[in-house]
Amino acid sequence: MSNIGHDGIRNVIILGATGSIGTQALDVIARNPQRFRVQGLAAGGGNLELLAEQVCAFNVPTIAIAAGDTDRLAQLIADIDPNLRPDISCGADAVTQLAGSGDASTVVLNGITGSIGLQPTLAALQSGASLALANKESLVVGGALVSKAMVRPGQIVPVDSEHSAIAQALRSGRHNRGLTSDTIDGTSEVAKLILTASGGPFRGASRDDLEHVTLEQALNHPTWDMGPVVTINSSTLMNKALELIEAAYLFDIPPADIIPVVHPQSIVHSMVLFRDGSTIAQASPPDMRLPIALGLSYPDRLDDISAPCVWDSPTHWDFEPLDEDVFPAIRLARQALESSPLHPAVLNAANEEAVAAFIDGALPYVGIIDTVSRVLDSYTAPTGEPELDDVLHAEDWARERARALMER
Repeated sequence: MSNIGHDGIRNVIILGATGSIGTQALDVIARNPQRFRVQGLAAGGGNLELLAEQVCAFNVPTIAIAAGDTDRLAQLIADIDPNLRPDISCGADAVTQLAGSGDASTVVLNGITGSIGLQPTLAALQSGASLALANKESLVVGGALVSKAMVRPGQIVPVDSEHSAIAQALRSGRHNRGLTSDTIDGTSEVAKLILTASGGPFRGASRDDLEHVTLEQALNHPTWDMGPVVTINSSTLMNKALELIEAAYLFDIPPADIIPVVHPQSIVHSMVLFRDGSTIAQASPPDMRLPIALGLSYPDRLDDISAPCVWDSPTHWDFEPLDEDVFPAIRLARQALESSPLHPAVLNAANEEAVAAFIDGALPYVGIIDTVSRVLDSYTAPTGEPELDDVLHAEDWARERARALMER
């Protein structure tokens, strides 16, 4: 089903507009005004000045903020453009309602960080819109719910650079399975997915080296410019663990067949190993605008989004195994997937609490993954197929359990 309107322009709703994904998406749209129309913007509400500038730059008719002063936002917009009077709503429900306000001609880009992105994801899918998914927690927390919410095959286009790379590589072979497939009949030529990781700022470190890591050190990512939570998750390799869970749901691949490898140059964004022994890789310099642009324009590609690799100059790429003894987050991800559909939600919620405590100076760096492991080990999931209330209850339990452990 096409998501191009009668005038040849795609309507776009961006969730997380003032964050890293949202600002880069608007940069892509600004360079392709003949292809896209911004129909709505949603943001947390912590940077109303930037949001007002975005609203006026793209003449956006509908705004939702999770929290904040709507009167102040309206005044900031009026100060820039007195003739622009968008509809502004506030609250978590407002963001979800905006996410679900599109139709088959709409692309919803979910760039929200954290499990609060799940309900907007469900709303976007139920509306019939295409979902450009950068909020990995939607699948980590509610993979089964996301699958049920889809109204057509291939409705999700992954925006994480690794999953975008896998989706692109899969077009080289047959894999009619998973949430990204246009036709789902169970056939596949895929043997394994190779999930690349930069290794973060502590690549090659020992467990003893991590004992006294500071917040400043954890936020010093060698490759990517991301928000603080994602950057810290990348340093603990929890981000890669969440991506493993996301890949298992997106592509319907057993966790044991998803192999993380460390690739410090971050040029090969991931690979697919096919049954005949062939490996297909997607390579490009690290620039999130590339997977964002493909998420917005899929299945078409836009022109001149990112600088390409230079092939006529000497270069080298390194690949090395991931040390799961020093970085056990990958092992926890596989444990969660094998335990129950709700264990990944528990893992993610406990990690969010532990990362927040580390940022606040209330937990040492190594305590992040240690806390997640203890919470995961102590959880017993109810039987039966989970509903949204079950997911929310599991998250609440995990947060309370994590806080109790950290207080001790």
